[in-house]
Amino acid sequence: MKFYFAPLEGITGYIYRNAFHDFFDSGIDKYFTPFIAVNQNGMTKSREIEDINPEHNKGMRTVPQLLGGRGGEITHYLYRLREMGYEEVNLNLGCPYQTVVSKKKGAGLLADIDLLKEFLDAVFLDAPVAVSIKTRIGMERPEEFEELLEIYNQYPVEELIVHPRVREDFYHNHPNMDAFALALAGSRAPVCYNGDIFTVKDLEAFTMRFPKVDKVMLGRGLLANPGLLSAIISGKKTQKGELKKFHDRIYADYMRIMSGDKNVLFKMKELWNYMQFMFADSEKYIKKIRKAKTAAEYESAVNVLFSQCQFKADGGFEAD
Repeated sequence: MKFYFAPLEGITGYIYRNAFHDFFDSGIDKYFTPFIAVNQNGMTKSREIEDINPEHNKGMRTVPQLLGGRGGEITHYLYRLREMGYEEVNLNLGCPYQTVVSKKKGAGLLADIDLLKEFLDAVFLDAPVAVSIKTRIGMERPEEFEELLEIYNQYPVEELIVHPRVREDFYHNHPNMDAFALALAGSRAPVCYNGDIFTVKDLEAFTMRFPKVDKVMLGRGLLANPGLLSAIISGKKTQKGELKKFHDRIYADYMRIMSGDKNVLFKMKELWNYMQFMFADSEKYIKKIRKAKTAAEYESAVNVLFSQCQFKADGGFEAD
C-alpha cells in the first residue's frame, strides 16, 4: 500500500515536512503541500515560493497543491512548477471554509457544475504536468457525487483522492463509505482514500471493507501521532523521547526562519492542537502551553508536559 501525507494549511509546510521526513518517514510516497492560492498575478508570495523550493524538499516526492477557481490562471502555475522540476500538481476541490467557498474555489466549485466543467476544461486543455484532484463528494448531499464522478471521468486525471464528506460536514460526522465505494467502482482514474485514519485499527477496519485499495492519504492522524505510519508498517510505537526531539527540531527551525516569539509560538500552538492527543489527562498542561507569551514560558510549559504527563504511545486523534 502507498501512503500519502495530506496537506494542512498553516501546519505541514516545508519546516514540518523535513522534520517528519528525518524522524518518522517510514514509507510516505507523496507529500502534498498546503494549497497555493492561485491568482492572476502568478506565484509571487515568498512564503509559497519557499515552501515549494526544491532545495527545501530534497529526498521527498512533493506534490504542490493549487487552489483556484479559474482554469486559465492555473495553467501559468503548472508551467512554472514544471520549470521547478515538479511532475505532478494537485487541484484542491475540497476546502470547506467559507472564505474559500464564497469565491467558488475549493469545495465551492462543486456547487456549480457548469463552472466546474469550465474550470477543468481550461486546466486540462494545456497541462504540461500530470494533474491529480483531491475532492469532497459534494456541497450538501452525498448524492451529488455521482454527477461529479461522471465529470471527473471526462478528463485525464492522474489520480482522484476522495475525502468522502460533503462540504457541509466540514470535518464532522463520519466519512461516507458508500460514496467512496462508488468512486472505487466508477472512477477511470486511480483512487486514493482520505479521511479519519487515526489509529492502526482504523486502517485495519478500512482495509477489511476495501481490500483492493492500495493508496491511502493520512492527515490529522499523522499530526496527532507522527509515528502512526511506523506503527502501521512495522508495529513500532512512538517513543516520548523521539517525539520530544521532533518537536524541538520544528521549534528550532521556526525560531531560525521567523522573527519574534509571537510568530513562532503561534505556529507551535497550532501543532499542539494535534500532538496533545499523545498525552493522557493533558488539559492543564496544554492550557499552559497555549497561555505562553514568550519563548521561555513556552519552553518551560513544554518541558513540564513531557516530564509530568503520561505518554500514550498509540496516540489517537479524537475527532469531533
